[in-house]
Amino acid sequence: MPTIHPTAIVDPKAELAQDVVIGPYCLIGPKVTLGAGTIVRSHSVIEGRSTFGERNEIWPYCTLGAKPQDLKYRGEDSLLIVGDDNEIRENVSINLGTANDRGETVVGSHNLIMAYAHVAHDCIIGDHVVITNAVQLAGHVRVNDAAALGGASAVHHFVTVGEGAFVAGMTRVVHDVPPYMTVEGNPARVRGVNFIGARRRGVPDASLENLKSAYRALFRPLHEMSSVGETDAALARLDAEHPDDAYVCRVVEAVRLSGRGVHGRHRESLRTDNKFSNPAR
Repeated sequence: MPTIHPTAIVDPKAELAQDVVIGPYCLIGPKVTLGAGTIVRSHSVIEGRSTFGERNEIWPYCTLGAKPQDLKYRGEDSLLIVGDDNEIRENVSINLGTANDRGETVVGSHNLIMAYAHVAHDCIIGDHVVITNAVQLAGHVRVNDAAALGGASAVHHFVTVGEGAFVAGMTRVVHDVPPYMTVEGNPARVRGVNFIGARRRGVPDASLENLKSAYRALFRPLHEMSSVGETDAALARLDAEHPDDAYVCRVVEAVRLSGRGVHGRHRESLRTDNKFSNPAR
């Protein structure tokens, strides 16, 4: 049966696997499900309709599955879904989803979320993602597989961080981040290819060279661009030159989607709520 410290409060309706460990002074709500091998260390709170897979380790003072920090939230029965083998460090907060999106916040598997990070409502985190200390993700952000976000970086709502991308520490991210690229600054600007992350992902050398070409074609400083339509021309040229390179194709598709979005954020073009309505209570 689960190992529960005498000072912890676990609702009898919570579903805990037989080998779950709950530390001192934790609070586990009635709609929580914790999979096999999960460890919840001291003083953490897990509430809401929150489902965790197997072998997750939750460090002290985390608040997971709490009500969204969104004035449009009206108490709907939304979700937090967490996969397997995640390490969620001290003081992390992850909120439930809302009816203004899919109604769920999702964290994949094999992720490291470091201390004081915040994952807001309706975010989607892929697999093998590293979110370092004090990173702040606004609502509806998507972070794709193997991306890494440096300490104290802040990501605007509805931004997509591409697969294998790297966001440097203390960066303000207001536009989508292309796959396999490094961004840095306030606001963020693409600085080059994330070679370290790409090599860790097993990107072959030929594709790394092609990604360098894509960077030079698409992300030069604006003062070096010769015409307004140069980005579209560069995308068409990359299509023609690298039709079979999956990595370049992902960059090209991401740039096109961002261009069709709102303020460089593709996901914001998909929102269905009226952002001008008054959410005041």
